[in-house]
Amino acid sequence: MNPPHLHAQHLNIALWGVLPYLALVVLAAGTAWRYRYDRFGFTTRSSQLHESRMLAVGGPLFHYALFLVIGGHVMGLLVPESLTRRLRISEEQYHAVALTMGGAAGVAAVAGLGLLLYRRLRVSAVRQATSRSDRLTYPLLALVLLAGLTATASSLTNPYDYRLGVAVWFRSLFTLDPDVTAMAHAPLVYKVHALLAMALFALWPFGRLVHAFAAPLGYLTRPYVVYRSRGGAAGRPAPAGRGPRRAPVR
Repeated sequence: MNPPHLHAQHLNIALWGVLPYLALVVLAAGTAWRYRYDRFGFTTRSSQLHESRMLAVGGPLFHYALFLVIGGHVMGLLVPESLTRRLRISEEQYHAVALTMGGAAGVAAVAGLGLLLYRRLRVSAVRQATSRSDRLTYPLLALVLLAGLTATASSLTNPYDYRLGVAVWFRSLFTLDPDVTAMAHAPLVYKVHALLAMALFALWPFGRLVHAFAAPLGYLTRPYVVYRSRGGAAGRPAPAGRGPRRAPVR
């Protein structure tokens, strides 16, 4: 029988050395499959016609705050501590900005998502349009945000420096030599946040979140739409003999 520390080591290798790549493979393969068989389904399936007031508040609040959250993760995980030190940014200054801005963005993202979920539950037509994947995606997304917000708040009482632990593990994934030990010593809340994020990325291609990959790059080069006018500028009939008019639709 293997000693307990070997079981823990094998578990850490599976969670932090193998699982991230499996999630990435599912994300890439699932997106390719979705594009192959449902490329026109890369959409949010907008329900704005059913209720727009709460959507007008919750949608921008959630999305803009999420952009800030993603930017904070990029800075915290990809920018090493040595670089900020060269830029003469002290650790106290860095963590103060990360705590205030990251915390504010996290609270705003949770509030925006909460408003969108309330709208989805309250409005009958929107609730009926909720798919099976949505019922799994939305709670998982909420848990990811809450776990991240909890990890940010824990820095007030926990002296753990994620830039010397979680960030080291994350960057090591790109070299195909994951530093399992760096992640294994992280506090539980960071581990839960990472596991939930990997689950969300694995589910990403199969639900509504796939619309994030549908950037309208062809919008600027799409052709004009040809339509036939029914009247003049003031409602008068169009002059006889005038053919179809071409007008840009942007």
